[in-house]
Amino acid sequence: MRTFRSRNRATVLGAAVTAVLALALTSCGKDGTGTKEAGPADNSAPAAALAGSSQSTGPVKTSGTTENTGAVKAASVQTRTTKAGGGTDTDSYAYKHPCDIEKLSVRVTGRSGAPTQRVIKVRNTGAKACGLSHYPRVSLGNSRAADHSHDVRPLVPGGPGGAPAYPVHAGHTAYAVIDLDPSGATTGTAPGIDELNVLADGDHMPNAATLNFPLGSGARVLKPKLGLYRSTVADAVRSMTQADTQS
Repeated sequence: MRTFRSRNRATVLGAAVTAVLALALTSCGKDGTGTKEAGPADNSAPAAALAGSSQSTGPVKTSGTTENTGAVKAASVQTRTTKAGGGTDTDSYAYKHPCDIEKLSVRVTGRSGAPTQRVIKVRNTGAKACGLSHYPRVSLGNSRAADHSHDVRPLVPGGPGGAPAYPVHAGHTAYAVIDLDPSGATTGTAPGIDELNVLADGDHMPNAATLNFPLGSGARVLKPKLGLYRSTVADAVRSMTQADTQS
């Protein structure tokens, strides 16, 4: 009988110890390791961090920077284009603003290798572009004559058309070439002619702006030809050879 009681007591004690250990393990799982408590915190922390990152350094910042820079650059280009297109030294400006004789330098020189030709040089000395008639108004006469109604006028190219005026930019020169005697004839030439009269812009300038240039004695003049204004002497010569209409 004693032996049986002893075994029963051991069994009861063993069961009690097992129960205590189970309770201790359950308590450690909840509070000791923090696994169950930390789980939700770990899951929510990355989400919050990602959300915060998206709001502070995400597409809004990048997109804003790019768009603002692009707009500034585009505006800058537009400003430069407007300035270039709407300036005072452009062809379009010249078409609307005839040249002022006070801002022109007009000269007449001989042409090397072509004794019957003269080069008319009209230089824009102003700071803005201006427009000239397609060719200068030219006549040839006697410097001592009181009546110039019979002065000789050259042929010019017919129907120049195109732009409303010949544009001359600031500091640039327009050239026109006249051949006093294209045929090279030595007889039948007009007598007594010793002067070349030039009005740089026959469309807008008054006759009082006409300038007189001496040709010297013995100048031969017969059916002279005058070309259109051009940017080079060579082009002005080519234009002169096409003169076929009385000016």
